[in-house]
Amino acid sequence: MSKSDLYRQTGKTAVQQNVHGTMSLLLKYPPFNQMEASHLAYLVEHCQLRFYALGECIIQPSDGPVDQFFIVKQGLISGQRMLAGQDQPETTFEISVGECFPLAALIGERATRTAHMAGEDTFCLCLPKAHFVRLFSLSPPFRDFALRGVSSLLDQVNQQAQMQAAENLGAQYSLDTRLGELVMRQPVTCAPELPINQAVRRMHEHSVGSIAVMQAERLIGIFTLRDLRRVVAEDQINVAAPIAEAMTADPFHLSSSHSAFDAAIAMTTHHIAHICVVDQGQLLGMVSERDLFSLQRVDLVHLARTIRQASRISTLKALRSDIRHLVENMLAHGASSTQITHIVTLLNDHTVCRVIELCRQQFDLQDLPFTWLCFGSEGRREQTLHTDQDNGILFSASDATDAESKRRQLLPLAEKINQALAECGFTLCKGNIMAGNPALCLSLDEWRSKFQRMISEATPDNLLASSIYFDCRVVWGDELAAEGMFAEVMQNIRRNSVFQHLLAQNALRLRPPIGRIRDFVVARSGADKDTLDLKTQGLTPFVDAARLLSLAHGIRENNTLERFRLLSEQGVIDSKDAAAYEEAYHFIQLIRMQQHQRQDLEGKAFSNRIDPDSLNHLDRRILRESFRQAKRLQASLALRYNL
Repeated sequence: MSKSDLYRQTGKTAVQQNVHGTMSLLLKYPPFNQMEASHLAYLVEHCQLRFYALGECIIQPSDGPVDQFFIVKQGLISGQRMLAGQDQPETTFEISVGECFPLAALIGERATRTAHMAGEDTFCLCLPKAHFVRLFSLSPPFRDFALRGVSSLLDQVNQQAQMQAAENLGAQYSLDTRLGELVMRQPVTCAPELPINQAVRRMHEHSVGSIAVMQAERLIGIFTLRDLRRVVAEDQINVAAPIAEAMTADPFHLSSSHSAFDAAIAMTTHHIAHICVVDQGQLLGMVSERDLFSLQRVDLVHLARTIRQASRISTLKALRSDIRHLVENMLAHGASSTQITHIVTLLNDHTVCRVIELCRQQFDLQDLPFTWLCFGSEGRREQTLHTDQDNGILFSASDATDAESKRRQLLPLAEKINQALAECGFTLCKGNIMAGNPALCLSLDEWRSKFQRMISEATPDNLLASSIYFDCRVVWGDELAAEGMFAEVMQNIRRNSVFQHLLAQNALRLRPPIGRIRDFVVARSGADKDTLDLKTQGLTPFVDAARLLSLAHGIRENNTLERFRLLSEQGVIDSKDAAAYEEAYHFIQLIRMQQHQRQDLEGKAFSNRIDPDSLNHLDRRILRESFRQAKRLQASLALRYNL
């Protein structure tokens, strides 16, 4: 009798004799650690322990509909599938201790599409289908995991991140809260003919900072304490004049279904401190920056305003610590990594704009307009606390002589701006991709030629450069010329299938750090020993693939997750795949952001390299799955472009 046959005969008894020990083991892993004790006991009591020797097949497509649910108790399972154009099966995934399979096949009452092989001597807990169905109906956490897979575990990760960030804040607030929930009382209103002083008195009586101006139950304006300061400072309007003369007409508004995050972005973008909440033309109330952030001292709007009004570079430098504190607070509020990177980029934009304005005051170039371009992660609005400079200048010129003359005038200013940004925490680019580089301080025609060379002369250097410059966005100055230029670039790319093919090859140059033998592929020697790079190896495969597919299909959006959303809407990629890529990208970015927070608190230099052994089991498991999604995405690119 073989070793495997022996364990199959004794496996049920082995589990029944050690129910407590088996439950204790499973409680280390999700979703079992979320289940009620009685439901977990039901699972264990109806399981059988089975042994599979190295290379033995557990289940395969030819076996027909799956009738067992498997949990790896010890060992490793590899999923092997025949891919198009190959004569040998390829390992497409690995399943380790605490993980289970094959959920999709069980729920779909079908055969598995992948052969599950023992990657080493392996023990599995096996639950018959009838008991799986029973457990599915009994346990909500188990049912959620069975239906959503690893995606359901992201909720636990986000809760852990929020709890960790909130330890010193006591925060229970979420930026996903709808504005309808924040409107706690009826809005204070007045008619347009009410004198200003009486309107201010009404605001004082109700202890509010704004009053809505209504005409026939229709919102026509808003008057705030900031408007009052303006009226008093200008001394041009009599306080007895009708408030209609001093109000802000047609004020910006959002609906009750918009989130606190939407309001925060709107306040920061439009430099306002109050948002009118309007549904179907009816004013429901006002939401102020105090409503959004005062309980947690996250004064985003005030911070943005302070940045834009800073009078010295040293002030902007000091405000960078406030941005770091803001990130910690936002994590405590339940903000996602994408929301945080969006806001960090927004505040970085304000900083860049103010640095440009302050530096321009030192040069006599007011009659020489230019546009400040950003590339890379800033162009994609995906910046974290750890960021360097990728920027350039665009200006208009009548001919080559005029371009050279204007470049000589602008370069000293560009170099000054680059140095000032470095003082504010934006690291100088090691590759000199900065506006102070004469090769990136160009006229419109010169930029057009530069982009065209990248497309027509697809050298390795040009392909690498395209991964930076094709994520281009205007931060300061006129946007019209830049947008027109990039529209031409996109047309040229859509017509050039050879260049798209080369971009696809370039997108496959960095492979996700997972292997067939080990969970993660890490550096084996040197200063980076036992670590992997979350940005280069984890995020870049998603970024490169989304960029390629968007450029090939005429999508101008730069942000990676927005690119996936639009690609899904256009039917370029499957909606389920897009959701999986988005979740994977979210998680890698979250792990990266948490690492930067720890490094900042410990006074260490920012780094994207992480030792996966430093992560808890849940984070390791989802990180591995996230890298698998990157691998899937690259495999789909290889198939699409015949690579």
